[in-house]
Amino acid sequence: MEKQTSIVEENVEKPAFVVGERVEKFCIKCKEERGHVIASLTKRGKISRVSCPKCGTLGTFKTSAASGTKRKLDPGAPYDQTRSYRAGQTMVHPTFGQGEVTALIEPLKIDVLFADRIRRLIHAQSANH
Repeated sequence: MEKQTSIVEENVEKPAFVVGERVEKFCIKCKEERGHVIASLTKRGKISRVSCPKCGTLGTFKTSAASGTKRKLDPGAPYDQTRSYRAGQTMVHPTFGQGEVTALIEPLKIDVLFADRIRRLIHAQSANH
């Protein structure tokens, strides 16, 4: 008589969020909805605190189900250094991925928040430059 063994698979969940990722949240200080950086998670992997990249405010985070909104961040158009950007616009950079313009620096530079960090890029360059 053969002994049958049953394989029990553990239901291991991967963390849904990682510190440093971006989520949408209404910033009370900036008075607008924008991408925030996850600053801390609970033991269960839920977001507990987020940071606004524009004003630096650290605040609590409520899930979209609790707040009643379900808005996905638009990935934006591909990054183009000849295009002119404004704060709040989203883009997809070929190397750094999805990002959001957080500030205009000088006439031809912008700060963009990517998943790993804020990076300074050029914009509004003439095509023959």
